[in-house]
Amino acid sequence: MRFRLPGRPDAPPSAGAAAATERPRTTRSGTGSGTGSGTGSGTGSVTGPAPDLSGEGGRGDPRAADHEATVAPTPGWERGRRAMSAFSTLAVASAQLLLISAALVVVFWVLGRLWVILLPIVLGLLFATVLWPPTRFLRKHRWPPALAAAVVLLAFLGLIGGLIAAIAPQVADQVTDLADQATSGLEQIQQWLQGPPFNIDQEQIGQYVDQAIDSVQSNASNIAGYAATGASAVGNGLLNLVLALLLAFFFIKDGPRWVPWLTAQTGPKAAPHVAALSQKTWSTLSEFIKQQAFVGFIDALFIGIGLWIFDVPLVIPLAVLTFFGAFIPIIGAFVAGAFAVLIALVDEGPYVALAIFGVVLLVQQIEGNVLQPIIQGRGFNLHAAVVILAVTAGSSLFGIVGAFLGVPVAALIAVVYRYTRDAFDGRHPEVADDGTQTRVSGDDDGAVLTREQAPGTAGG
Repeated sequence: MRFRLPGRPDAPPSAGAAAATERPRTTRSGTGSGTGSGTGSGTGSVTGPAPDLSGEGGRGDPRAADHEATVAPTPGWERGRRAMSAFSTLAVASAQLLLISAALVVVFWVLGRLWVILLPIVLGLLFATVLWPPTRFLRKHRWPPALAAAVVLLAFLGLIGGLIAAIAPQVADQVTDLADQATSGLEQIQQWLQGPPFNIDQEQIGQYVDQAIDSVQSNASNIAGYAATGASAVGNGLLNLVLALLLAFFFIKDGPRWVPWLTAQTGPKAAPHVAALSQKTWSTLSEFIKQQAFVGFIDALFIGIGLWIFDVPLVIPLAVLTFFGAFIPIIGAFVAGAFAVLIALVDEGPYVALAIFGVVLLVQQIEGNVLQPIIQGRGFNLHAAVVILAVTAGSSLFGIVGAFLGVPVAALIAVVYRYTRDAFDGRHPEVADDGTQTRVSGDDDGAVLTREQAPGTAGG
């Protein structure tokens, strides 16, 4: 294949090539004057190549073809400039993405280092969302803030302590029976394995048991280390719980001063946004606790009734476990239901366990298809996939505490995102439904929050 340079004359084709590449010549007619074999004017015909070309050697090209015409369009003069502009945009976006990723890594690293401090604060805020309504009721009836907070906190601790005191004797009385029943169940499994179709004799079972014992003994040091780690984790958990309760006391005692103080640290332009976002996040946390408590109560009630009907032991402890398991959406309900089915299997046999499984499944379907849509319709809108990912990420990073806090944190992130999105769209999320917004007022003695009509609204 040859390629000709511009201005370079063609090599004379061979006779066969000339015959093969012979092109018809067209006739052009026109009127004019000129000098040819003579002078004058008239009408004549001039032959020449047709201008309809699609490339060298293409359709209508009288010259010999060195290659076939391409099917790609001819590049425009703007292609290079636009390509460079696209590459520049891509480079800037990539640099921004890398910077944002690096910033997120640094933020999470700092949060991980400060987790010992942040965990009691977050737990204290969650406790405060539960304890604030009764505290507010007492404060409205002219109780001093410190007295109201102390009474509510002590009543909460008394409720939890009374619940544990009521459950502990029942668990202690029935755990021994359940252990004996579990031993009997293991003996039945052993007898079942010795029969058809497995036909495993007693000696083989003994070998498997000995291998399990040897494995446990060989890993005794690791097990002891895990036990020590678990004991340390329990101690840290109790310490964090005590700190969270102390912080909850101060939150419900001095909480109404927090938002005025925070908005006073910003300028007048940012103050309405800070106040509105603080109120929205607080409302989201309160709504989450109330909704999950309601769902947990429904689950515990109906599953407890099912356990009581089928005479499964530990009804109250299992109902309480189901209630608290609801605060870890999806995962907690599954674990609580699995415990109920397991105890029914040990105590009553496979048929009752299957019936309890049906009860748990039915209650979960009612929760997922009836309660959750109603709850989400009230404004707490997180997709089930987001909930599962939040629980999984939280449990992977911080264990059971992370699984508990994963959904509230995801809900707060969603609140901040929606607020920012609405602000970018010019929807003024700082303005309430009644057309008012928060304003910081006061003097050197202190700042207070007031409501005023927003500019651009009726009356504003």
